Amino acid sequence: MLSFRRQALSLFMLLIHALRRTVYTTAFSTLPALPTFNTQFISLESSAVASRTNPICNWKSRSSASSRSTSLSVSTSSIPSSTTNRTASFSTMAETQAPNFPTEMSEAERYLFDLNGFLVVRNVLTPEEVAACHADIDQHMNDAVARNDPALRNAVRGSPMYGTGPPRLDLGGIFEWGEEQSRVFKSILAHPRLVPLFHGLLGKGYRLDHIPFVLMNNKGGEGFQLHGGTVDCTSGEYNHHLAYTCHNGNIRSALLGCNVMLVDHNPGDGGFCVVPGSHKSNFKMPPGMVDGLAHSEYIIQPATKAGDVVLFSEGTVHGAMGWTSDQQRRCALYRFAPATMAYGRSYFQDDGSRSTSWPSKFYDDLNDAQKAVLEPPYANRLDRPNIIEDGSVEVTQRSERKRQHDQDVFKTKYF
Repeated sequence: MLSFRRQALSLFMLLIHALRRTVYTTAFSTLPALPTFNTQFISLESSAVASRTNPICNWKSRSSASSRSTSLSVSTSSIPSSTTNRTASFSTMAETQAPNFPTEMSEAERYLFDLNGFLVVRNVLTPEEVAACHADIDQHMNDAVARNDPALRNAVRGSPMYGTGPPRLDLGGIFEWGEEQSRVFKSILAHPRLVPLFHGLLGKGYRLDHIPFVLMNNKGGEGFQLHGGTVDCTSGEYNHHLAYTCHNGNIRSALLGCNVMLVDHNPGDGGFCVVPGSHKSNFKMPPGMVDGLAHSEYIIQPATKAGDVVLFSEGTVHGAMGWTSDQQRRCALYRFAPATMAYGRSYFQDDGSRSTSWPSKFYDDLNDAQKAVLEPPYANRLDRPNIIEDGSVEVTQRSERKRQHDQDVFKTKYF
């Protein structure tokens, strides 16, 4: 009997010990997991800070930071859920510190552009970037070409566009000045603030159509008489090369002007001017209006600040008033077109090869998105690189079988 009691007691003690272990283990496993910090988190935070400091240079860095945060969340899926949640929230916090550029054209922007034929986009370039542009221009001022010849004058003497006589100065080569001096100018090709607008006005696969340059005016400098229009403002002929359409909520401009303002253009200073709504006009202008001598109340000069960008349909009648400010006018002018359209022929080499490429230095130090904008005109479905919302590039393709068929039939990759 005594032996039986001892065995029962031993069995009871073993059972108590097992229950204690189970309770302890359960309690420990429900304790909140401690957050794990490592250099990956630090790099995410640094990326976000860098993006705030220089939104252009770090656009792709922001997207790569986003991909890193995603990979962190995935890689921690095997650890307790509380730790995973902390990781995700930390990554989100780091990402939200980056500039929050819109990813599509807003309804307000769409309305205003369709109403007026142009749009002012504020604060695209930072003051530091504007200052860098001026420093770079100063280094190349000797290369500027004055439009002295009467055949090059853009306005009628005595008109508001003529000014008091000094000619406009044109400075080319802004994409060929090397990595540092061309950096800001090249950033416009795929600037994260502008890409959604380019997509909204030109469609995906948009392309550079003219070689960009800087135009300058000293005080009294000549502007440019009114020109352009989907209906030519002087002849009244339909100008399909500058067509503007809006169908089913989609805007398309055959050619889009992009003025990057490098100095303030205050009211009355002169410079870029426009006839709002003229992209929808069906008639030529009345006599005297192209020179600003008649109906001038319908010609406006948008007030802009250095770093602003003015986007305008080339189908909107526009020009430039004579410059009246003491500060030298400086503005970088670009023109863009939809994927399948071309007005200019700058992308053709003039060496006899008929190669469809821009001057070689244009391609130096570009990211993939910027390179995509230098493609020649062809349809998106034919392997054209498209910029997507995060700043990366995807190539739209037909099936491999169809591409192989073209190769078999035409002996070339594309028909």
